[in-house]
Amino acid sequence: MAIGTMLSSFRKLSNTSRITPFRSLSTLVLAEHEGGLIKNSSLSAVEAAKSLGGDNSISLLLAGSGHSLKEAAEHAASSHPSVSQVLIADSDKFTYPLAEPWAKLVHLVQQSGGYSHIIAASGSFGKNVLPRAAALLDISPITDVTKISGSNLFIRPIYAGNALSTVRYTGSSPCMLSIRATSFPVASETADLKSNAVSIDQVDLSTLDEDESVAKSTYVKLSAQISERPDLGNARIVVTGGRGVKSAENFKMIDKLAEKIGAAVGATRAAVDAGLVPNDLQVGQTGKIVAPELYMAFGVSGAIQHIAGMRDSKVIVAVNKDADAPIFQVADYGLVGDLFDVIPELLEKLPEKK
Repeated sequence: MAIGTMLSSFRKLSNTSRITPFRSLSTLVLAEHEGGLIKNSSLSAVEAAKSLGGDNSISLLLAGSGHSLKEAAEHAASSHPSVSQVLIADSDKFTYPLAEPWAKLVHLVQQSGGYSHIIAASGSFGKNVLPRAAALLDISPITDVTKISGSNLFIRPIYAGNALSTVRYTGSSPCMLSIRATSFPVASETADLKSNAVSIDQVDLSTLDEDESVAKSTYVKLSAQISERPDLGNARIVVTGGRGVKSAENFKMIDKLAEKIGAAVGATRAAVDAGLVPNDLQVGQTGKIVAPELYMAFGVSGAIQHIAGMRDSKVIVAVNKDADAPIFQVADYGLVGDLFDVIPELLEKLPEKK
């Protein structure tokens, strides 16, 4: 076949296979909750749902058991002006957010609700649940979305954030997304939403026990550091240490600086792999994505995997002995110097947090 004929055939095929945007929008947001409150990342997912445009009906899906679920449902009902309904699945199977029962739950709710979109934040919860739920629904999810340009047109980073890819969804309904919470900040609402709380409805779980896959995983334990410092994913200020900190003992300087200015502590993958800090502090492509108002990096070389997780920070300050370190290419303020000289001087001169 001649090249011209082949290209002409391809254009015809592309034009016929293109699907127009969804005419009727309804979105199911998979919400996380803790301590009776909806997590900010889930509210960011609601913000993302708003970006789909049109007259979009947004439902929040919560699962759990007991009093904490009831409190979270009440908070969800008045958490965001765009939420039109709260769905709750109250069962001991959802005491812990295991992927198998959650995936089955999403499948059940989609069958009864017929939503055009399903959205979750791109954290450990969303990354765990969405692929399984997508397999049950026989669709392909679009992950790590940073911008929504239409009901079926999305932008997501590729090559560790060095390039952006525009994706047009042409599959069957629903369109399933995971979004970067830092790309959809929640607007501060001044209105009293408690007086405008939406309805809270129970999900019918009568057929959940019939699925054997629900019982294939069991909760073992949760290992987490208890700290009074801000959560890394939502902190206004983040102080990060890299391989240049050299030891776990030296990392205490990072802790002291973070404590003095009321910041969260982060680390590079190199620091985590070296055993300097636990992996829940890792910032980067394979760690947590952060976008604080101030990001301070000490002894961080600036590998592209790390930069992918913090490049959206409002102000980036970098301290490194190597003047050619890649971190200086994204930093707003850079200081070529030894962190073991700089941090003690900062601790001495910085005022205490208010």
